[in-house]
Amino acid sequence: MKLRVAAVGYLNARPLWHALANDERVDGSAAGGTSRTQDVELSLAAPSEIARMLAEDECDVALIPVAAAAAMGDAVLVDAGCISSRGPVRSVVVYSDSPLDEIEELALDLSSRTSVVLARVLLRDKPLRFRGMSPDEALAFARGPRRGAVVIGDPALEHEGKFAHTLDLASAWRERTGLPFVFAAWYARKPLEPRHVELLQNAREIGLKSRDSIAKNESERSYLHESIRYDLDDDARAGLARFFVEAARASLLPPASPKTSLDTLLQRAADGERLSIAEGERLLGEASLFDLGVAADTVRKRKHPHDVVTYIVDRNVNYTNVCTTSCRFCAFYRPVGHAEGYVLSREVLGKKLQEVVDAGGVQILLQGGLNPDLRIGWYEDLFRWIKSEYRLGLHALSPEEIIHIARLESMSVREVLERLVTAGLDSVPGGGAEILVDRVRRKIAKAKCTSEEWLSVMRTAHHMGLRSSATMMYGTVDAPRERVLHLAKIRELQDETRGFTAFFCWDFQHESGVRVTAGDGGTNVYLRTQALARLMLDNVDHVGASWVTQGPDVGQVALRFGADDFGSVMFEENVVSSAGTTYCIDAAEIERRICQAGFRSVRRNVKYDWLTTPS
Repeated sequence: MKLRVAAVGYLNARPLWHALANDERVDGSAAGGTSRTQDVELSLAAPSEIARMLAEDECDVALIPVAAAAAMGDAVLVDAGCISSRGPVRSVVVYSDSPLDEIEELALDLSSRTSVVLARVLLRDKPLRFRGMSPDEALAFARGPRRGAVVIGDPALEHEGKFAHTLDLASAWRERTGLPFVFAAWYARKPLEPRHVELLQNAREIGLKSRDSIAKNESERSYLHESIRYDLDDDARAGLARFFVEAARASLLPPASPKTSLDTLLQRAADGERLSIAEGERLLGEASLFDLGVAADTVRKRKHPHDVVTYIVDRNVNYTNVCTTSCRFCAFYRPVGHAEGYVLSREVLGKKLQEVVDAGGVQILLQGGLNPDLRIGWYEDLFRWIKSEYRLGLHALSPEEIIHIARLESMSVREVLERLVTAGLDSVPGGGAEILVDRVRRKIAKAKCTSEEWLSVMRTAHHMGLRSSATMMYGTVDAPRERVLHLAKIRELQDETRGFTAFFCWDFQHESGVRVTAGDGGTNVYLRTQALARLMLDNVDHVGASWVTQGPDVGQVALRFGADDFGSVMFEENVVSSAGTTYCIDAAEIERRICQAGFRSVRRNVKYDWLTTPS
């Protein structure tokens, strides 16, 4: 089989893979060498995409940002060179037209996690607001007053000298530590065969000799020869180790520690240290249910020391079941034109909303299928009507629905959100996440948005000031590692935006007739998964118990496995109930259940503000 190699496409990385891309002979043997077409399948992409490919087993070895390797926790460093700098790097910079001391907002080029973490480490004493953006968006953002942008790679080189102020991050690191900075290196998920290591080493040697031909002009030649270093020597390794230590101290990366005992790992997690993906996977698979629960409960107590459990009085209204996505796991939807398809009338909606008002409710959770007959004006009219007639909060439209409207209207996601906010949208629910790994999504819902698209909607909403929840539905075709990858992606976005209020998870509710066979499920798996989520999501304040799918009894137990919220009063529920799950309880019963479990109950709103006195 071919060795699947993935690498960053930027100029600074080209000497490491140039020989592989041009069928150079790179094994050094007298027999004639190894060519790319014979033994190597090379993929080039942005650093973040290359890191995703390695994490999700889409390649065997990858040239990735070192911060992404630390987040994985099990990536094996390959001694075949790196991308580093011992002085000004020129291609990892903060650009601004305002003096750097006056910057209040910093755009983060999301192409490379290493550069983002480095910027936050170096600037952590400044009270900055961060905004993740594409390179073009970040460069435009940096033109505004009191704004800057972290820009990396080729876009940084292309805009060299075009801003009034520049902070070279490699130079700043050198001044701070006296060490070089390593931006990227070759990593694999398991040790490579010696012949494959030699292949990469020889490709590097050929590439370094080809730098003059790789460069297009004198500036690029100077950059490749003077700004970038490719030796993974002792100084580079020392700089790398120092970076991992400082990033862990800032709670931006997991500590770079050798494999420890489960007891030590659980204690670290309970103490609030960040877990790597590999550590999370290990706890999910090896720790006892009791020990996971104790650790998660310790985190809950630290975050919420008053033994208060919140809940909300709202209603889940599914305004239409017509949907074009055809998810293989969904028993609720009906295709366009189906006799059982519906769109709720104002009369029916009005009765449902009035029941919520009469019960002292504060909001509506409004979600539905992707109905091509409902245009943005329909949603705007509906939102304005709900606000004017019932004055309820609108926790409405999952990222999938927002993307659907944007495509129907040929608008951007931000334009759709701006119009919906004007009409009354208050927050965005986390539905449609399922598992944020595209292998899984292609299997169970190939017409749905990608993981990155789902996250991008949430990023946009958060930057607009909207809050949202995050969810996970597991137990279809997903593996344990993919559940942990899902949690890591939520955590990474939360590092940037702080926009997620809470996390909820549940297992796939199977019904005969759907086209996905149920995988792991049941009470044990649910409690393990929720407890791990509490340990992994160190930057998310709240975790909710999913009694709707597991039952109120399990919901009570979940309050000792990291949950501090009992979710919502359930007037009705149509999606999981389509698969046979029909648990429904009122506010009085929720409060009784919370008290029985040893806590005080408090009603809340979508932002988790307390609306009553604990009782």
